[in-house]
Amino acid sequence: MSSSDDLPIARSLAELADLVIRQRGLFVRWSRGPGTDLGAVASSIDDLTGIRMSGLSANPLDVEDWWEDRSRTLWVARRLYDYAHLPHEKGRGVRPWVLAGRETGRGPDNEPLVTDVRPLCWIDGSVIEAARDEVARQEAQWGPLRRTGR
Repeated sequence: MSSSDDLPIARSLAELADLVIRQRGLFVRWSRGPGTDLGAVASSIDDLTGIRMSGLSANPLDVEDWWEDRSRTLWVARRLYDYAHLPHEKGRGVRPWVLAGRETGRGPDNEPLVTDVRPLCWIDGSVIEAARDEVARQEAQWGPLRRTGR
């Protein structure tokens, strides 16, 4: 397991979709990076209670069987779009990166908690913009997963 932030960068949705097709067990994490996350105890903390969880909170990139042969690019775009608000909410330096790992449980938002983390790549900001564009081209209205206090 490398905790280095010196990772390759995925620069297109197509590149990221190819990675997801080639390898299962991938997740996207929005944080300040592996250098911060993979210290002595690689785990997330529940924002509400302050409780340390059993792994890093991440979102799965694996394509579900029900998606069948639909566009992998759209799948990845949607997975990124759903959480694209996090850099604004979590603060400066938060950005997405892809990791491989083992799911060990679920967090309070039903997100996977991942251990045995192996960082693979950063996701360039232009990929997030492309994900927004891809989602906007769809016929149905869709919004990112976002909570407001009221």
